[in-house]
Amino acid sequence: MTALAALIQRDIRIALRVGGGALIGVLFFLTVTVLMPFALGPDLALLTRLGSSILWLGALLASLLTLDRLFTADHEDGSLDLIVMGRTPLELACAAKALAHWLAAGLPLILATPVLGLMLNLDATATSAVALTLLVGTPALTFIGMIGAALAVTLHRGGLLLAVLVLPLSIPVLIFGVAASQAAISGPLPFGTPFSILCAISLVSFVIGPFAAAASLRHGLD
Repeated sequence: MTALAALIQRDIRIALRVGGGALIGVLFFLTVTVLMPFALGPDLALLTRLGSSILWLGALLASLLTLDRLFTADHEDGSLDLIVMGRTPLELACAAKALAHWLAAGLPLILATPVLGLMLNLDATATSAVALTLLVGTPALTFIGMIGAALAVTLHRGGLLLAVLVLPLSIPVLIFGVAASQAAISGPLPFGTPFSILCAISLVSFVIGPFAAAASLRHGLD
C-alpha cells in the first residue's frame, strides 16, 4: 500500500506541474463550455436544454485529450519497465495510475461544473445533477481510456489509435450520463434508472480496466 500511495502521489505531482497535461484538459473543458453559448446564440431555453449534453461532451473530450500521458511519459523515461518488473502487482499499479490521473485531470472538471453551469443557464438543481453524474461517470472514462492508453503506449501514432479505441467504448458512458442529467432536470424518465446503469458501468470498468491494461502492457513490452 505504501508503494501504491507513493505512485499516486508521484503521478499527481507530475500531472499538475507545468506541461504535465492535467491543466490542458481543464482548459479545454473550459474553452468548449465557454464557446458553446456564443455558437448557439442568445436562446436561453436552448442553452438550458443542451447544457448537460455540452458539459458531458466537454468532459469526455477533455478526458480523451489527457489520456495519452497516462503511460507515455513513464515509457519514455524507462520507469514503466520498473513498474512492470516491480514487486507490486501490475494490475494494482495500473489502478493506482488511473486513480491519480482522475484526481489530477477528472476531479477539476467536476469542481468547475457549478461555475460553467451558470453560463449555460442551468439552475442549482440541474448543475448539481450534472456534477453528480460526472462524479460517477468520469472514473469510467478514465479506466476505459487506460486500456487504450496501454495498447497505444508502444506504438507509433498512439494518440490517433487511442482515440479510435476509446471513443466507441466511451459512448455508453456519455449516453447514460446525459440521460441521467436530463432526467433530473426535466424528466420524464426517472433519474434512478440511467444513474444506476452509469454506476454499474463505472464499477465494471474499475474491475476490468486494470487487468486489461496490465495484460496489454506485458504483451507490448515483451
